[in-house]
Amino acid sequence: MAPPGPGQLLPLTRSLLPPSAPPFLSGRRRLPPPARAQTSRPPPWQPRRLLCPAPLQPLRPLARHRTRPVAAPPGASAAGGGEAQALAAEFMTSERVKVAAMLGLALALCNADRVVMSVAIVPLSQAYGWTPSFAGVVQSSFLWGYLVSPIIGGALVDYYGGKRVMAYGVALWSFATFLSPWAAARSLWLFISTRILLGVAEGVALPCMNNMVLRWFPRTERSSAVGIAMAGFQLGNTIGLLLSPIIMSRTGTFGPFVIFGLFGFLWVLVWISAITGTPGEHPQISAYELEYITKGQKLVKPQVQGERLRKIPPFRNLLSKWPTWALISANAMHSWGYFVILSWMPVYFKTIFHVNLREAAWFSAIPWVMMAVLGYVAGVVSDALIRNGTSITLTRKIMQTIGFVGPGIALIGLNAAKSPAIASAWLTIAVGLMSFGHSGFLVNFQEIAPQYAGVLHGMANTAGTFAAILGTIGAGFFVDRMGSFRGFLTLTSLLYFSSALFWDIFATGERVDFDGTS
Repeated sequence: MAPPGPGQLLPLTRSLLPPSAPPFLSGRRRLPPPARAQTSRPPPWQPRRLLCPAPLQPLRPLARHRTRPVAAPPGASAAGGGEAQALAAEFMTSERVKVAAMLGLALALCNADRVVMSVAIVPLSQAYGWTPSFAGVVQSSFLWGYLVSPIIGGALVDYYGGKRVMAYGVALWSFATFLSPWAAARSLWLFISTRILLGVAEGVALPCMNNMVLRWFPRTERSSAVGIAMAGFQLGNTIGLLLSPIIMSRTGTFGPFVIFGLFGFLWVLVWISAITGTPGEHPQISAYELEYITKGQKLVKPQVQGERLRKIPPFRNLLSKWPTWALISANAMHSWGYFVILSWMPVYFKTIFHVNLREAAWFSAIPWVMMAVLGYVAGVVSDALIRNGTSITLTRKIMQTIGFVGPGIALIGLNAAKSPAIASAWLTIAVGLMSFGHSGFLVNFQEIAPQYAGVLHGMANTAGTFAAILGTIGAGFFVDRMGSFRGFLTLTSLLYFSSALFWDIFATGERVDFDGTS
């Protein structure tokens, strides 16, 4: 017998064949069995592969950052556009976006409680006969308290976490705001004391925001998260400037203080019950979202998950690096321009263009709406640049340069304005472009020192508070001596340009070794 060819079976002997073996296995030529002899059940010697309805497909590797333990995001399709839409939908319904929204509400209350004095200062100055210089002192009293707390508050944030410190901070500044009418009825200095207490409590707000964003968001979403939170911060300006005159006309000068204070107490109750300090502690977070956040955080390896830092930060090491001074300089310049515009623009429109208090509030409020919108847009653009391969360092430099050079040019245009509408347009451009700094220096704390982001932010905030006090009081004395805001606005423009140059030279988006471990 010839050996079998390729693909042929060896013939089986008759003794090895089962009784019901088909004829072709015996090697004899027989007619095929009739159709009625076939059964629906496969015979036992038939190859096993015929029992499977379809061939098994090889397992594909899980996609990084975009996998659930069981399924992909709901609604995701094979097409990139469908997947992007599904991810966007997941983001808008996620637990982390709720954290960003609550942070935005807290910062809105923070600024509303702060800016109400910018409106109340006009009737208070008229009632008590305050000069512009003394009005500047009263307005800057908030900053005296704000000067004390950021470094201590930042260290507490790094040690205890943003959730706990933010709850205490909002409760304390809401109490100070609510107490203001009672204090003002007793004495001027007691009223100023409540403003100082407000500043002490609000000094922890931005370090807490940075800490919560660091814990709850991956690197590629942090600019957007800060944009959402800071949009609330700017909307607080709008709410305070627009609602305060209306409330004052119905309830008296101190009506907004009581209402904003009560809203702060309500926010604390929601924050304590609905938000957790880290994603892993949240009882309702999905497995997909938790994996997405934690994998995204491994890119920068923040030392915050379940880890207690030493109680005394390395201040000498922090101050020995140029990126720290770039942050301090940027924060100082941002605060100078921000608080000068926030504190003096209602007075500017009333003094230069002789509009009434409500109109001055409207002209002053419009720019903050633009700042809220452009701040979020800048965050989205910044995250897109990083996802598309632009280095973090270059992205932060681009954003911050726009945030400094843009306002500097716009303030020069404001000096030449001949009508309140033109002045409001230039002011809107200045304040709107200022928001690009939120995707510049404000996110940079988390990137160069994730383990010291709170205390580093506190140090920069302290420098910014010095600059804000100097700018707020200096503007009042400048107007007293020169009789105009124009010279002071020109000085502010020059400071913006020089700060942009310093930032572009010394800033970085990479992690800096402050512990001497490398």
